Amino acid sequence: MNRQLSIEIVRDYNREGIPILTLSKIQEARENISSFIKKTPVLSYGDSLSQNGENTLFLKAEHLQLTKSFKIRGATNKIRKEAANGARHVVTASSGNHGQSVACNAFHLGIKATIVTPTDVVLPKLHAIKNYNADVVMHGTTSDERLSYASSLLQNKGTVFIPPYDDYDIMAGQGTIGLEILEQVDELDAVYVPIGGGGLISGVATAIKESNPNVKVIGVEPQLANDTFLSLQAGQRVNIGSGAARTIADGLRTNTPGEKTFPIVQKYVDEIRLVSEEQIRQAFTWALTQMNQLIEPSSAVALAAALSHPKQGERVLAVVSGGNVDPKILGELF
Repeated sequence: MNRQLSIEIVRDYNREGIPILTLSKIQEARENISSFIKKTPVLSYGDSLSQNGENTLFLKAEHLQLTKSFKIRGATNKIRKEAANGARHVVTASSGNHGQSVACNAFHLGIKATIVTPTDVVLPKLHAIKNYNADVVMHGTTSDERLSYASSLLQNKGTVFIPPYDDYDIMAGQGTIGLEILEQVDELDAVYVPIGGGGLISGVATAIKESNPNVKVIGVEPQLANDTFLSLQAGQRVNIGSGAARTIADGLRTNTPGEKTFPIVQKYVDEIRLVSEEQIRQAFTWALTQMNQLIEPSSAVALAAALSHPKQGERVLAVVSGGNVDPKILGELF
């Protein structure tokens, strides 16, 4: 995989003076969000993943996080900075988890929130957003559609857009997961991370590779939402159109990698693997029956890849990104 990237990636700012993701910024983000988010546990499964039974699988349990998703980390880091600078209204576009995290932060800070969701948003995620008194606008089914619409709402002074992934403060917040993983698990061989827009894996990969480059970072996408996989093959960002909307992993239905996240993925991610819809269902069922954990299909994507490629003596971790499950899809998963 191509690891070549402009030297600016290791500096604090690029040529335009815009801050870039660094390990120090992830460490700063941890300080900024530590009073609000949880340090989630790591769950282990030491039974046989191979015939020799010498593999150990760990799950970074972000489904046990506040709002049941890793998204609260990046949203907290970004919104607290914007609120300190005078923001009184935050707007975002989200399939659900990021919107809930933005709404939660806005509620606790006493500012207004408007969340643009897809028209087919998972109902528990929608209800959770509304529980924080946020205004909800349903628009389109693709990430491009809702991002475009959300940008049209930025009319008034004090109104700030909170990107779901393509922002260095967001990525830094998500990167705190990587710091925790290295503190919680010794001698890891590989970390599997689900990829949507790339904010989670950009933050996690930066934290891990800048701290311990010997740990592999493996990104995982559904075969139906393989925009990052295709983009890496092409050497540039590829838009796959509306095809991503068909995957059961609703949190990963992005059309194209983020403009800011993609170069970081190019630099730090060792490999991208694709999993089928059937593999996602099997991993979901495995987590429920073997670990007694109810996780989102989007979380099951990383788990599916970890389960399907066991190597003798390997210690691997899958980032379980969230646990907001629509009861309606349970019939589809079993």
